[in-house]
Amino acid sequence: MDSEGAAASAEELIIAVEELVRHVRRSATAGGLSTAASSVLARLGREGPHRLTELARTEGVSQPNMTQLVTRLERAGLVRRAADASDGRGVVVRATDLGREVFRQRRAERAEALGQLVEELPAAEQQAVRVALPALARAIRNRQARP
Repeated sequence: MDSEGAAASAEELIIAVEELVRHVRRSATAGGLSTAASSVLARLGREGPHRLTELARTEGVSQPNMTQLVTRLERAGLVRRAADASDGRGVVVRATDLGREVFRQRRAERAEALGQLVEELPAAEQQAVRVALPALARAIRNRQARP
């Protein structure tokens, strides 16, 4: 494929990914969370407790903004803060039982939305999606694991 064809293909792929992400995000309504709050709760649900500073860094927001977001999540009973056992100056944030349940509900809603989309495709395209999406996720994990 020439570079012009590759660029058009990459452009088409990013448009498709953006549409897919928007559709799947909109499908998750449990907890009535904002996109930022949902992202933090999902990270805590998948990866476990994080230092507040690490959450801010990985979510790409300032520490004061993360502190405000965590305060809102804490008021809703979705997360809990505690002093970092290894460094008393730091704060560790963890999802509560309610937070983990909202995370599971939101993940199930998103999975259902994606499943419905995939089911609408012809069998060959369904198989292609089931192979391509995990392959892309592996590529992301491999890239993140590099020093």
